[in-house]
Amino acid sequence: MAEIKIPGELLPKDGRFGCGPSRTRVEQLSNFLGQGASLLGTSHRQAPVKNLVGEIRQGLLDLFRAPQGYEVVLGNGGSTAFWDAAAFSMVEKKAQALVHGEFGSKFASALTNPWLEKPVVVNAPAGSRGEFEPSADIDSYVYPHNETSTGVVTAVKRAASSGLMFTDATSAAGGIDFELSETDVYYFAPQKNFASDGGLWLALLSPAAIERVESIAASDRYIPEFLSVKTALDNSRLNQTLNTPAIATLFLLNDQIQWINKNGGLKWADARTKQSSNLLYQWAERTESAYAFVANPDHRSQVVVTIDFDESVDASYITSTLRANGVVDVEPYRKLGRNQIRVATFVATEPAEVERLIASIDYILEQR
Repeated sequence: MAEIKIPGELLPKDGRFGCGPSRTRVEQLSNFLGQGASLLGTSHRQAPVKNLVGEIRQGLLDLFRAPQGYEVVLGNGGSTAFWDAAAFSMVEKKAQALVHGEFGSKFASALTNPWLEKPVVVNAPAGSRGEFEPSADIDSYVYPHNETSTGVVTAVKRAASSGLMFTDATSAAGGIDFELSETDVYYFAPQKNFASDGGLWLALLSPAAIERVESIAASDRYIPEFLSVKTALDNSRLNQTLNTPAIATLFLLNDQIQWINKNGGLKWADARTKQSSNLLYQWAERTESAYAFVANPDHRSQVVVTIDFDESVDASYITSTLRANGVVDVEPYRKLGRNQIRVATFVATEPAEVERLIASIDYILEQR
């Protein structure tokens, strides 16, 4: 099959649509080269960097309309590190986990350490989701706000009158509106809607979650310092992290938080990602060979869109052709193994860019 050259007027101006590291706004990079470059090579325990961390913490409290008593905690490592930190520092005895994709299963696996009882895992087929089954012996309920691997969203809502709620929000935070009071631990890494880089986890903790952290830290449980949420909390209150953080990650994160807040906050970001994702879902509805992988519209993500193709279309040909034309990272999640595309519609992506992506895919379907 001949290589397809997509006309330039159809192509997105920025070809990055990946659900891993996301596109970073040009303005963020320009601001970093201007204002942020002088922070590189300086101590993270001195005022310039500590002030930056303080801005991030306050900006997130504003963005998420945090109720009184919630605090923003930063820790070294990404969400994977936080899963282990939560298992060491925050789950008392037994957790229940919703699993409907790769990232939900990883947190569930982290909860199988020797000092915790075996977690109750509520499994659902990829492309759907399960529901919590509250029980008096459960002290922690864990689930992904947005399952990045499949494009399934779960509402942020308390499962029971007791027990802490843990919301894995890495690909949702900053792009989906919700009420923070409905969870106790809203945690994420900053490389999705916040258009930053990896190597950091952030969590908004409720007073109940902070009390749990303090209580377990005061017990005889062994907790490595790197996986101690208490250590991260103490350092965050000083606007720093245990180990040296990546300054560029902090700067880009802060720039994106300020940009979202100045444009209207979480409600504005939510409307923007809904507009972008709806363009793709509506395109799939009117395209004979395509359909939304997540069958229930109420379960469909507005920040990670998964579109399946029937056997008449080779999705890998579409993704490889797009890549050859500079449009990258729309391949399906590597372990899902489906004939599909997966497109990030994070807040940094303008809806007009999604329209150009759709036009490019249509052109490939017409020319193949």
